[in-house]
Amino acid sequence: MHAGKKFGAAEFIVWTRRSIYCLTVLATIPTVMYFFGWKFLSFPWQPIAIMGTAVAFIVGFKNNASYSRLWEARQIYGAIINDSRTFGYILRDSLSEKNSGKVKDMFLRHYAWLTALRFQLREPRAWENMNTPQYEEYARKYDICEKLLKLDDELKNYLSDDELQYILSKKNRATQLMASQSKELSEAYKNGEINDFQWTQINQQLIKFTDHQGRAERIKNFPYPRNFSSITTYLLLLFIVFVPFGLLKEFDKLGDGTIIQGYTLWFNIPFSLLVTWCFHTLDSVGEASVNPFEGSPNDVPITQISRTIEIDMRDMLDETDLPPAIAPKHNIVL
Repeated sequence: MHAGKKFGAAEFIVWTRRSIYCLTVLATIPTVMYFFGWKFLSFPWQPIAIMGTAVAFIVGFKNNASYSRLWEARQIYGAIINDSRTFGYILRDSLSEKNSGKVKDMFLRHYAWLTALRFQLREPRAWENMNTPQYEEYARKYDICEKLLKLDDELKNYLSDDELQYILSKKNRATQLMASQSKELSEAYKNGEINDFQWTQINQQLIKFTDHQGRAERIKNFPYPRNFSSITTYLLLLFIVFVPFGLLKEFDKLGDGTIIQGYTLWFNIPFSLLVTWCFHTLDSVGEASVNPFEGSPNDVPITQISRTIEIDMRDMLDETDLPPAIAPKHNIVL
């Protein structure tokens, strides 16, 4: 996510420059044709204004839904932070005296679960935007760890060779890691290393992690409904095309009786561009937040959060060789 004070105006202009080029052309063509005598191209502005109201509502609805998806994703990872800390100290205090090695293994497996989950959430989907030019270009400003590194290499830091091969043979690695945690916990209970109450407490934490994973996967694998997305795109496109035609006559007569009579028509280009750019950019902002795990600068920083959890849990075991926190690159952290 963008960790700076704000996106600069220059960033917005560069990010939307392709749409600015297209919108300028769309505004220039009817203006030039009208200037050379094609007066019939002028449309009444009132129906276009009504269309603009409808477009504003539907774009606002989309942006609200996009923000809701983003905020829910952040809540999920906020809960993972809290539950991981709780899981860490309950597990440590319940098992350390009898089997400190098992505590260490379960801590490492939890780091592996965080790693596998973030790699799964970064996998591309057909409806995501990171493969479009404006997103690909902006993504060069920062590093997406899950795109640069391999899951196999990352999991080697936490799992034994046998368990690593077993986990990699599974389709949903994060789920199997949590299943391994449950199996390890059951063995500790059968061996009398934890009592009924401790088993229940720790097991409840594993259930919470499974729930958090499922909620994150739901957001990842279920896109913003295509019917709403499509109608927004079509109505917005119609509005953008018609705006320059609706303002032709208004700007043409704006200078009547003044020294700039006959020249105010050309105001249609910048003002049409401004209006259509506002609507198009608002839609683009919503689109930039609707998939909160794809790796854009508006996403939930799941890599940074996972590293923070690992540092906190290693600190619980009084480890001194802690991994470094992930720092923003060009005001962006993932």
